Amino acid sequence: MTYRREDSAGYLVNWAGRLFTRAVERRLVSGGAGPMPVYFALRNGCTMTQRDLAVGASVEQPTMANTLNRMERDGLILRQPDPDDGRSMLIALTPLGHERARQALDAAMTVNALALGGLSEAEREQLFALLRRVIAALDADSTETPPPRLE
Repeated sequence: MTYRREDSAGYLVNWAGRLFTRAVERRLVSGGAGPMPVYFALRNGCTMTQRDLAVGASVEQPTMANTLNRMERDGLILRQPDPDDGRSMLIALTPLGHERARQALDAAMTVNALALGGLSEAEREQLFALLRRVIAALDADSTETPPPRLE
């Protein structure tokens, strides 16, 4: 069997994701799409810990820490002590962060409409249903015990 990346679900989904990110970034006034998971998680006035943001975005803690440090430097988030856990900080968007979150959501909606514009409503529903099944299968695999490391 010959491997063809054009027939690889992983390759095609990754490629589509990269193109989606580039299209969104072209529409953003400033900054890239890196903080989008933070924007979406906090846009309705929510506060969350760094750990919860990292889990929700499916990124490692150091990656989220770097993203939040840049966002804090740029005036997009505030950190405040968690009253329920003295070792933890709660993250919230600043007014500028809320404006950037609105811009990011607008850009994402525009790109979604562009990407799905050639599909019928039934095809969109089928695409989303199939992607949710793929995600569920991969998510289930990620929670299983990893195979032993070979040395």
